[in-house]
Formats: sequence, structure tokens, C-alpha cells
Amino acid sequence: MKYALLSVWDKTGIIELAQTLKAANFKILSSGGTAKTLREAGLDITEVSDYTGAPEMMDGRVKTLHPKIHGGLLGRRGIDDAVMEEHGISGIDLLVVNLYPFEEMSGKDLPLNELVEYIDIGGPAMIRAAAKNFKDVAVVIDPKDYDMVKEAVRGEGFTEKDRLYLAKKVFARTASYDAAIANYFYSIDSEFPEVYTVQFRNGRTLRYGENPHQKAAVYGETGIAGQTTLQGKEMSYNNYLDVDAAVSLLREFEETASVIVKHNNPCGVATGEKLLDAYLSARDVDPVSAYGGIVALNREVGADVAEELASTFIEVVIAPSYTDEALKIMTRKENMRVLVLPEEEPEVSVRTIDGGALLQKTPKDLTENWQVVTEREPTAEEMESMKLAMKVCKHTKSNAIIFAKGKSVLGIGAGQMNRVNSAQIAVMKSNFPLEGSAVASDAFLPFADTLEEAAKAGATALLQPGGSIRDQEVIDAANRLNVAMVFTGIRYFRH
Repeated sequence: MKYALLSVWDKTGIIELAQTLKAANFKILSSGGTAKTLREAGLDITEVSDYTGAPEMMDGRVKTLHPKIHGGLLGRRGIDDAVMEEHGISGIDLLVVNLYPFEEMSGKDLPLNELVEYIDIGGPAMIRAAAKNFKDVAVVIDPKDYDMVKEAVRGEGFTEKDRLYLAKKVFARTASYDAAIANYFYSIDSEFPEVYTVQFRNGRTLRYGENPHQKAAVYGETGIAGQTTLQGKEMSYNNYLDVDAAVSLLREFEETASVIVKHNNPCGVATGEKLLDAYLSARDVDPVSAYGGIVALNREVGADVAEELASTFIEVVIAPSYTDEALKIMTRKENMRVLVLPEEEPEVSVRTIDGGALLQKTPKDLTENWQVVTEREPTAEEMESMKLAMKVCKHTKSNAIIFAKGKSVLGIGAGQMNRVNSAQIAVMKSNFPLEGSAVASDAFLPFADTLEEAAKAGATALLQPGGSIRDQEVIDAANRLNVAMVFTGIRYFRH
């Protein structure tokens, strides 16, 4: 007689699986809610408490923690048979378990004494035991694997390769489950835990890393990391980095917008009434850099935009959706990677460094405190231009200086070791007159020289965090040059 033990929180597909097991002459053991569900479906099952001779107790906290259960999972066939027979232990051939939803419930702001009841004890103990003994026991924790189980029990059973595959999933699941619990407990009364554990799934090997001599892989099931292309070549390491940068900036906009990124910095950003106008305006900011760049769009791509995308070299385009005609047009560029814009995944930012990692959280309710500090107040048009410039500034490598006017960015200075050089580069690279433009700086101006460079180029308004010991010198220079200046109180360094 073959034995199967079924004990699941998520009961998706469990009745159909149990029916298949019964048809294959398995004796089914079950407990708690799973037993009730199976009995209500007309299935003959044996309660775990009847099998072990020990009742469920302590409100269900103790029900499967018994030698007849764990001996049946850990007993090595051909080695422990005599011991098992002596103690009346039957070998359990198949274990089907999924765990209490601690991760889900920990996000519901429950009191700790209620939340701890969602910490599964018997489930992890059983699946770890079965996974350790994978040569003799198949252990299933994911309803997506039920079809595989049905096929196996109807046929010649599980291969050792099948059981090893299932065991791997167990140890990954218990690791992530324990990590979620540990992270929660360590975070009590502390914004950042003393110990922080993270797990990423869905690992895929990439052709190489940042350069051909480096090996790389991507991990993740959601967000940018989980995306696969609708068309085009396999995504590269650098593609993922640039798409992430482009989408982070794109999410600053509710209005129709286009963002073009090259080497992790924006090289073109614009808004417009129509997506085509926004894309063309963004591309015109720096057409040389846009060539071979990443294009992120926040509206459906139609045939008109697709024609423009297909008229040049673009590494990746990402948008919420595409018309059938647009997808057909873009196949002319068979190597161009086409992605669907995913939902935002709010998570702690983790960056590795030598010997460890840095964690960072950005508050969703962060509010800038805009304060006019000059004699002249900015006009309504200058205010709108400054808002656009600062959105781009937040997502540009420091030191960042951004010129904008109306709905378009005009010049981008990024990644320089001093701020005045960033301003000079933004001016030098601009393809447009900068007269009447507004400028944003990601950090305070330590001297008046950056403001003077901007004013010399034609800027009439400047936005910066403020906070320098020389703020008054910069304010005096702005008044002298008739530049309206606003302090925000918030710095946006990006390294």
C-alpha cells in the first residue's frame, strides 16, 4: 500500500489531486481543514490523529509532530525497514503540503500574538524531512506541480530526477519562509533589521555581464526582473539595468511621457498630448545618444510610434501595451527587444558592496517644501519647467544639472565630479536655445558658478535643495542676474 499525506493551506486543485491518488490506490492521510475539504468531496481519507493515535491539540499547533509521521517521511527504504516495522511506521511515499501564509498576513498589521499563529511549524518540519529523504519520498509544495504528480502516479511513478527537482523547491521555500519571519521579527522596533535575508527566484543565465569576460544571471519573477521579451534578442545584463533606470523615471509622470536612457542616464525626456509627439521630442534632446538607447513609454504604442521606433536602432522599448499593427511593424527590427511595462514592485533597494550590502528605503509620502528665496518669483511657466527638470534630475547620476522648458528637457549634464562641469556639459550638449529655460540641480550649489553658467546660457529660473553655508551668496547672485530661485529642502543624489 502506498501512502500519501495531504495537508495544505491553499486548497487549489487538492480535491482533483486526491481523486487521482485514490484511483492509483494510494491511502490518503490528512488533517484539519484539508481532511474536512476532502471528506466533503466524498473522498475516503484517514485522519492523521487516527493514524498516529495522538489527538490534535493546542488549537491545532500539534498534529503532525509525531514519530509515525516523521518516521514515515525520513525512514530509508532498505535501511530502516526493521525499525519502521517494529514501531508500526508505514512509509509515506508522497507528501503534499503548502504553508500557512505568513508573508501575506505579516502585511496586514496584525497584533504580534495573532500573527505568530500564521507561523507554520509542522509544515516546514514535514517538507524538510521529506526533501532530505527525496530518494524515497516525493514532496510537493506548489499546486502548479499537481499535473506532474498526476502524470507520475498514473504512469511509472516519480524518477529520482523528479524527486530531486521537488526537493530543491522545498529548501528554497523553507529558506524564504524563515527569512520572512526573521526579517519581520528583527524589524520590530527597528526600521532596518540587524539581520536581513533576501531570496530571489527564477534565475536565468545571461550571455555575459557588463562586459563579455564577465558571467551573469538575472533573478526575479515580477517587475523588470521578471520580464521576458515579446520579440527580439535575449535581454542583456546592461539592458536590465537601463530598463530599470528608464522605468523608474517614467513612473514620475502621469501625463503622456517618453523617456530615453543610455548607460543608466536619461538622454531624452519629454511629455506631450500624443505619444508620438512626446517620443520625437525626447529623441531630439540628444539624437546621437538616443541611437542604441532604451525607450520607455507610458501609453499604448500604435502604428505611428512603431514606425518611428523601427526607423532607427533601439536596444529595448517598453510600454504598457502595443496594438497588433505596431507589433507587426516592429518585427522589421528583429533584434529590437520589446517588453511590456509591469506593475511597480515596491521593495527595499538592495545594492551589494564588497563584504555586504546596502539597504535603502524611499518614503512614498515624501514632500518637497518649495520656497522662493529670490526677490523675483518664478512665473507659472518657469514653475512647470522646474517641475519637469527636477523629475529628471532625481533619476540622473550625480552631479546632475537639467535644463527644461515647457514639456521638454533641453539639456542634461550627468555624472561629473563637480557641479559646474555638469552645467557646462548640459549647455554644450543641448540642441535647443536655452533662453527662458529652467534648471534643476540634484544637490545644493556650493558656489554661485553653476548658477552663473546657467544664466549665461539663458536660464531664468533655478531649482535646488538649498542647505549650503554659502546659500546667501548664491541667492545674491540670482538676484543680481534676475534668476528666480526656489529651494526644495530635499537632495536627490544618485550614485
